[in-house]
Amino acid sequence: MKFRHAAASLATIAALSLGAVSSALASPGSDLLDKIAVDFVRLTLEAGEREPGYVDAYYGPNEYLNAAKLAPRPVSVLRKEADRLQGLLAKVPEKDLTADQRRRKLFLKGQVKAAQTRLAMIAGDTFSFQDEAQGLFGVRPVIKPLKAYDPVLARLDKLVPGKGDLAARVDAFQAAYVIPTDRLEPVMKAGIAACKAKTEAHIKLPANERFDLSFVTKKPWSGYNWYQGGAHSLIEINTDLPIYISRALDLGCHEGYPGHHVLNALLEEKLTKGKGWVEFSVYPLFSPQSLIAEGSANYGIALAFPGQAKTDFERDKLYPLAGLDPKTAAAYGALMDAKAALAQSEVTIAAAYLDGKMKKPEAVRALAKYGLTSTARAEKRLSFIETYRAYIINYSLGQDLVRAHVERAGKTEAARWAAMERVISEPTTPADLAR
Repeated sequence: MKFRHAAASLATIAALSLGAVSSALASPGSDLLDKIAVDFVRLTLEAGEREPGYVDAYYGPNEYLNAAKLAPRPVSVLRKEADRLQGLLAKVPEKDLTADQRRRKLFLKGQVKAAQTRLAMIAGDTFSFQDEAQGLFGVRPVIKPLKAYDPVLARLDKLVPGKGDLAARVDAFQAAYVIPTDRLEPVMKAGIAACKAKTEAHIKLPANERFDLSFVTKKPWSGYNWYQGGAHSLIEINTDLPIYISRALDLGCHEGYPGHHVLNALLEEKLTKGKGWVEFSVYPLFSPQSLIAEGSANYGIALAFPGQAKTDFERDKLYPLAGLDPKTAAAYGALMDAKAALAQSEVTIAAAYLDGKMKKPEAVRALAKYGLTSTARAEKRLSFIETYRAYIINYSLGQDLVRAHVERAGKTEAARWAAMERVISEPTTPADLAR
């Protein structure tokens, strides 16, 4: 399996979290949570040996990883272990816990529920799209009919020049905004640097945080952050298809700042090291943690570059770097803003396809029509859906939940960034976003 980690020794973890452990010694409830957390990490790592891609990142004790690789338990036994942990969590007395520890307990319950669901899927159990989404990610998506997005297509039809098939016209229009291959690296680095500068103005980043940037091919995704531990990420950008100028800030914020890189670095600093909560040293991909991660990463783009700010920055800084005409930036920005209203059409299509109500050719056509894209890009997106299934909800629905939560905190930039920092540095659950 493709499994990157930066494991630490037990002594290191113990030393980093000595203060947190000492403060919790008098609480039987917190002691039980500590034990459940260790067993959850072991369970997750062993499940990762049974399904490639189950573990997205791990930087905890080497001892747990080595044990998982040496003798992973059968899936049937892991399912019983997940059930046992859920039973133990139900017995943790609330009266023994602080407010933070109660949130920790709820976070663990969601993560273990996801493990129960995913292990059942590995064993061959099947779920409807909505049941799968709820079991893995802690929310039950509302599936809108595709016709609900037809008014958006009608509005866009008036915005895009030319006649004929709208998706083909949009695809042809966007072709003028592809970043030339020889300019891709400087444009992407400039985009990431801008996202970092916006984030650093509001969130104190861990010391020595850094990332490496790599361009790859033959992947089902457009970009990926592989968190290495120690506030270090590897960000990979897929170049299978041409990359549009709008993607520089999108990927820079989503994969980097204030997205996945910052979320993982803050969780490591504040929870794994700061509180000694070892469950945050492992990231099971199919879990509510992903709804928080993808939703905050997507919303982070608009938080860093609200309103016209994104198009303005692209026009002034990125278009010249890419050799594109800055005078056309407004038209392209308007198209991108209008297309955003179609984002959740992917959920409808994915649900129909995965539930067997839509055949593959029909799904590709629908993704092209409602994604306003080429057949090649629609096929790439369907490849993602086939690989990650209900995970698709985390981008659009997750973003909507994070946006609503953060923007309820206030209208000022400071209030919203402070709310965002809490979302990405605390044991946040989907239920927290609704509060």
